[in-house]
Amino acid sequence: MKISANGLAVIKYFESCRLSAYFDSGGVPTIGWGHTGPDVRLGMTITQARADELLCADIADHERIVSDAVTVPLTQGQFDALVSFCFNVGPGKKDKKDGLVTLASGKPSTLLRRVNAGDFNAARGQFSLWNKAGGVPQRGLIRRRAAECALFIGMKGADAIAVGRSAA
Repeated sequence: MKISANGLAVIKYFESCRLSAYFDSGGVPTIGWGHTGPDVRLGMTITQARADELLCADIADHERIVSDAVTVPLTQGQFDALVSFCFNVGPGKKDKKDGLVTLASGKPSTLLRRVNAGDFNAARGQFSLWNKAGGVPQRGLIRRRAAECALFIGMKGADAIAVGRSAA
């Protein structure tokens, strides 16, 4: 599957685009539409065209991560929500960082386990639990998770963004 215009709209709304590198809420150097990596350093600037190229590549990476991790058929909205979630949270890594695919404990996230069990109602409830940065609830993450949950249940991008704006 590929992300739809609805999923992309949610990602762009919550990431916004910054052409100069900055530290995200977790202290990670970031540029463009939420691009991170060893190639990003403070003081760096890029063009809008480069930001859009990086977004396309980053989205493709997260589409693959979600496609590889999920073992059940998904609706387009469910896929979009999981790609947005993974784009923001990451896939995770054992002994390092919690994410959609792997928790620091080495186990899969409860969200992924619920999705793969086909328990989509229980999966919906997992989005709101991922609302912290540095252990502190963040208004922006509360809003983003609400929008992703709205996508997950089949809302269109603009409606999901409206749900997110009204959360918290």
